[in-house]
Amino acid sequence: MLRLGFVALVSVAALGAMAQSAAAEQSYMREGDIVDLRVGQRVLVDDGSCPAGQIKQLVGSRLSQNGVVRTSSCVPRLAKK
Repeated sequence: MLRLGFVALVSVAALGAMAQSAAAEQSYMREGDIVDLRVGQRVLVDDGSCPAGQIKQLVGSRLSQNGVVRTSSCVPRLAKK
């Protein structure tokens, strides 16, 4: 019985760690470094093209015949903890 509780606790901890890492956005220095953007995925690009205090966000917006269509916008930078 104690063993089952331990397995459940470890499973919950692993799921929490996976969810946290999936929620974190990746950051790149150049847009050309992003080769496999998926629909719905959000990626930050710190290429200096946005005003001070903002960073470019690329989003895989939809699927076309040529692949995933990217949309970009400047969003506020989040303060690092």
